[in-house]
Amino acid sequence: MADECFGNPRLAAVYDPLDPDRSDLRAYLAMAEEFQARRVLDIGCGTGVFALLLAGRGIEVVGVEPAGASLDVARAKPGGERVRWIEGDATALPPLRADLATMTANVAQAIADPDSWHGTLRGAHAALRPGGRLVFETRVPARRAWEGWTREESYHTADIPGVGPVESWHRVTGVEGPLVTFRTTYVFAADGAVLTSDSTLRFREREEVEADLALHGYETEDVRDAPDRPGREFVFVARRPHA
Repeated sequence: MADECFGNPRLAAVYDPLDPDRSDLRAYLAMAEEFQARRVLDIGCGTGVFALLLAGRGIEVVGVEPAGASLDVARAKPGGERVRWIEGDATALPPLRADLATMTANVAQAIADPDSWHGTLRGAHAALRPGGRLVFETRVPARRAWEGWTREESYHTADIPGVGPVESWHRVTGVEGPLVTFRTTYVFAADGAVLTSDSTLRFREREEVEADLALHGYETEDVRDAPDRPGREFVFVARRPHA
C-alpha cells in the first residue's frame, strides 16, 4: 500500500509544490548519459518528475508506481504521453530489456518489507538487459538523518496556485532497529483540513545492500557519494552481468 502522501489525491496534487527542489535528480540524469541509456525503468516514479526529465531527452521511459493518485498527476503533466505508466510495483513487469533501472530519493528505503525488497530486486533484474544497471540511493545509517525530522527543522509552507497556503512538517513516531517511522502533517488554509501521512523507511548498511544485490545476481559495480549530500548517502550502481 502506498503512503497517503502518494495515494491520497489531495496530497498527491500538492506533493511537487511542497518539495520543489529536485536537484538530487541531476546525478541520475548524468548517470543515464554516462551509461548511454536509451530505455529506462523508473521504479517508484511517483508524480513522474524524473521520468519526464528523461523522456524530454528522448529516452524511452517506463514509470512504475503503486499509487494511482500520483500516476494521475504524472499523466496530466506536459509530456506525460511520452512515458509508459504502469500502476503497480517491480515484481510484475512486462519484458523490458531496460538499459537502466532507477530508484530515486526515498524509494529504495520505502520498500521496508524484506519480501517486497527482495521481490523488487528480482523484478528489476528481470527487467534489465544483460549488462544493464540498477541505480539507487539509501541514507548512511550512522548519520542518523531522522534526528532532524522534527517540526522545528522540517516545517514548510507554500502558497499553491488553485489550492492556497499549505503547511507541512515531519515528526518521528518510532525507531525500531533499522526501521524509522514518521508522520507528515498537512494543513490546508483554504478549508482548515488537516491530513496526515505515515511512512516507514528502512536504513540498510552498505554490507547488507551489497549482500542482497549479490543474492539476486547483480555485480556491485560502484558505491558512490550523492553529489548534493556528500557523506550522507550511498548511491549503488549494480550491473546485471552478461551471461
